[in-house]
Amino acid sequence: MHSRFLMLGAALLGGGAAFGQIHQMERPDSLGIAKTYELNPVVVTGSGHHQRLKATATPVRVLSSQDIREQGITTLDAALTHTMPQLSMAPNSMGTFLRMNGLGNKYILILVNGQKLTGDISNNVDLNRINMSRVKRIEVLDGAASSLYGSDAIAGVINIITDQPTQNLVSVTSDTRISGKGQLTEAVTLDIFTHGFGSYTSFTHDRADSYQNNGSEYVKGSDTETQPTIAPLFTGYRSNLVAQKFTFSPNEHLAFNTGFDYSYKLTDRPDTREDITGGTDYEMQYKGFRWNVGGIYKFTAKNSLQANFTADRFRYGKEYDVETSSYQVGDFVLSKKQHAYEADVKTILGLAKGGTTIFGTNWRRDELEATSGNIDKGAYTFALYGQHEQKFLQNVMATLGIRYTHHETFGNHFTPKATLMYSPGAFNFRATYSAGFRAPGLDELYYHYYAVNRGKPQINFCNRYLKPEKSHYFALNAEYHTDKLVASVTGYINRINDMVVKQNIDVDATSLAMLQKEFPEMTADEAAKLERYSLYQNSDKGDVKGVQVNVSANLFRGFNLSANWAYTYARTKSGTEWSALERSIRNTATFAANYHHAWGRYALHVNLNGRFQSKTYYTGSYEDAPGFGIWNLNTTHTFDCVKWALLEPSIGIDNLFDKTDHRIDSSARKYALFHPGRMLTVGLKVKFNK
Repeated sequence: MHSRFLMLGAALLGGGAAFGQIHQMERPDSLGIAKTYELNPVVVTGSGHHQRLKATATPVRVLSSQDIREQGITTLDAALTHTMPQLSMAPNSMGTFLRMNGLGNKYILILVNGQKLTGDISNNVDLNRINMSRVKRIEVLDGAASSLYGSDAIAGVINIITDQPTQNLVSVTSDTRISGKGQLTEAVTLDIFTHGFGSYTSFTHDRADSYQNNGSEYVKGSDTETQPTIAPLFTGYRSNLVAQKFTFSPNEHLAFNTGFDYSYKLTDRPDTREDITGGTDYEMQYKGFRWNVGGIYKFTAKNSLQANFTADRFRYGKEYDVETSSYQVGDFVLSKKQHAYEADVKTILGLAKGGTTIFGTNWRRDELEATSGNIDKGAYTFALYGQHEQKFLQNVMATLGIRYTHHETFGNHFTPKATLMYSPGAFNFRATYSAGFRAPGLDELYYHYYAVNRGKPQINFCNRYLKPEKSHYFALNAEYHTDKLVASVTGYINRINDMVVKQNIDVDATSLAMLQKEFPEMTADEAAKLERYSLYQNSDKGDVKGVQVNVSANLFRGFNLSANWAYTYARTKSGTEWSALERSIRNTATFAANYHHAWGRYALHVNLNGRFQSKTYYTGSYEDAPGFGIWNLNTTHTFDCVKWALLEPSIGIDNLFDKTDHRIDSSARKYALFHPGRMLTVGLKVKFNK
């Protein structure tokens, strides 16, 4: 306990020694003097161009930097799951397994300022690559969006919009947050903007220790006999992210930007021991480097031309910290490299009164190198797309769009989209149809791998004969929207043909011999623990039906309530049998209450939020994970010290009622709740500007 207080003191002192930014126009709002929640923000993801949320024909959920700050959130997974019930996440040593409306990572397109983020490990996303210190808002679009965004946008789109100040200033920001189980986040930013030139530099360090909620596991082949284990429920890690962006706007019509980010992450798991199970010989090491260059020319306020090019490289492998018969401590063995290059040119035109037209072209090449199976494959995609949004009469808006995609391996595909919105008074009624398309990934086609997760061997086989997936998404939405209250209900159906799923196959003597030959690195002890392996296959179809209800209200000055509920019925069909989609959840709800008040130079911000979900479905012989409910409390205290300085400490409690899943680990057991229990969280943000 004494060491924890020393760490906390060091973090607070370190944060207090840094400097930060304050925008004069934002100072009153940062103090909460006239605080209300913006219920009608500007969004871009739904339509491809900037417009008010109330006016977009495609419903979009928005999470602002204000929401993130006041909930004491420092990670993307927490930001999304605290507020959006249609999203769920499961952390593991390979990254984060993300689900949206019943569908997994590969159906969710993650964008940073409209550009796709590359880099997954076995369909687990490395969310540590996202720079949360720069997030202005997060926009979430449910349902297929292939007409604008191409492949992978079958379940929906998550677009992270970053922020850079555009006032003359020089500033540095320090934001520190510390909690139990070694959780620490430190973000430092340096911003310079003068005479149209901007430089934005940031560094983020994030770390967490591995932990267990139960130190026992069942002995193989027994449902009653247990033995101790050091296998973690949550895998610890250390990560660093460095990012730099430059902008230049010589006049009001022209703007350029370029930048890069470099990420490094290393897991921190218990080492292999002879006296107890659950340790590992190596850590997983991830590296990512992403750079981009782009520009925009505005002919007029409603007519512009945009161009962007992005290169993204991501690799991961094993870094040994235990000496084995084949490797020394410190040896690195590459597992996989992913390279992606993407160019996009888009024009936004106001050709007709009350209308917006978008034309664009996109080229993308994905490359995969893997040591397992000696894989070196690549494929390109070329696309043309167009969309026209038109207002009719006074309160009718229609959108028509289509995308032509040529995939090097899977040929030509068309994905249309149509929306209609009727807006009488404070109401919006929306109808949406959109087609989706997803080409099987290079890993699904060519990459098979062997790994040990929490002391248990895992094998996954590729399938070079997979077919592309196609989806049809239908949705109806009704919304009531005023400055004080927003309430909406959405019903949808998402049907997917030739869905790519993992089939779990039990291991027998014949298949075990084949697997040992294919993966010679598998030890005899690991082979004895292997019970099944996975193979990618096309099922007949997938079917997701759901309902979402969202309510947000500014009840009175400084007080906001929001409640959200999602019902998701997600299934897949192989032959004549229907089964629940892996890790799908039927009922999920989130709740948040926010209070703000200012007294002179001091402002108080209180946030209470909760997430509640029913059981998580697992396929094959795995048992379902039980549901849970978690409440979190965070308070932020803003001190307007002097004209050029602002101090913002925070303190809160995660998991107020100490909810954990402490079941004994077994080969058939999966988890949905990974929280270690009640924890105190403390943070400090300091801002200075010149």
